[in-house]
Amino acid sequence: MKRTLVKYRNSAVGSWITKRQKYAPVLFFICGFIFDTLTLGRIDRTYDLTILCFHMSALSLSLYLYNVADDGKWEGSFLENFQLYFPLAIQFFFGGLSSAYVIYFSRSVSLSKTLTFFVILVLLLFANEMLKKRISNKYLQFGVYSFISFTFFAFMIPVVIKQMGMVVFIVSGLISLGCTLSLILFIYRSSPSTRAEVSLGKLLSIVIGIYLSISTFYIFKLIPPVPLAMQKGIVAHEVQKIDGDYLVTFERENWYVFWRRHKEKFHRKNAQPVYIFTSIFAPTDLKKAVYHRWQWYDEKTGSWQKTEDIGFDITGGRDDGFRGYTYKENIWNGQWKVEVITEEELVLGVVKFEVVSRHTKRQIKLSEKRF
Repeated sequence: MKRTLVKYRNSAVGSWITKRQKYAPVLFFICGFIFDTLTLGRIDRTYDLTILCFHMSALSLSLYLYNVADDGKWEGSFLENFQLYFPLAIQFFFGGLSSAYVIYFSRSVSLSKTLTFFVILVLLLFANEMLKKRISNKYLQFGVYSFISFTFFAFMIPVVIKQMGMVVFIVSGLISLGCTLSLILFIYRSSPSTRAEVSLGKLLSIVIGIYLSISTFYIFKLIPPVPLAMQKGIVAHEVQKIDGDYLVTFERENWYVFWRRHKEKFHRKNAQPVYIFTSIFAPTDLKKAVYHRWQWYDEKTGSWQKTEDIGFDITGGRDDGFRGYTYKENIWNGQWKVEVITEEELVLGVVKFEVVSRHTKRQIKLSEKRF
């Protein structure tokens, strides 16, 4: 084994990697991110669940192997030859797990609700370059681990028990917190070098602070209600159900506005009703009540006024999401938005549009699409 490693280091590839060793952690983080992007599809698939559980278990093991290596724990064992690669493994699994959340919610039409988390992931990506000790900084290691662990359990537990909501999210966070603290304490007791390098009180404060921060983000609706995701949201002139499909008639947006299907300006004729069509992804067998909250912007007060909540139940399992629609006839010109919310009032997505009167002679181009 040692001969193989020496031969590898002396090769052209090995020399190239050695010269750029300082970039290796970030590279492995990105590789983990790309790996999940290419392989993950649905959070409730057996393959996806297996990959995520493997990543989480391997990450925990890698952290233990790396943090006790400085104590000579692996001297004389076969693991001694691989100590150089422990931090790279940590980065790979960090990248793989952190990407899962963005991957599953990148299909959501509510970019504003996923942006907060995405920014955090970008900061994680560059955190190692900003810190002098990079991944060897144990506060960074376990801070990122606690963040990743929370999101892992926030996804996994609702999928397994087929339920979601505020209580489930809090329980998921507590399980994550318990697992993270257990790993930290186990490594702390097993590694004299770790005890000499870090303050246990400070480390636990960071972990608990991350737990409280994510919980606060969820309570104040700054992150989406996992594991639901709104995949489509369209303001339409008509929605018909034909042979199990929904035929949606709407004003198609220009081709270069690729992030939205419909025009935001709704040209209304006479007392024509306005329809909102949505599709919401949920894991198999998960049932949940959702609502379309219709709101109108009052220019006099400068605030959004709720006009009506119209609800329906969704059932998970369909690849393209559970389809549903609501419509409103008593509507007037102005700025409108429809928030798609859960019964806990957590926002899945928002459909914004402006209602304007259409003159009789004015023709508008409508498109039809089956969902």
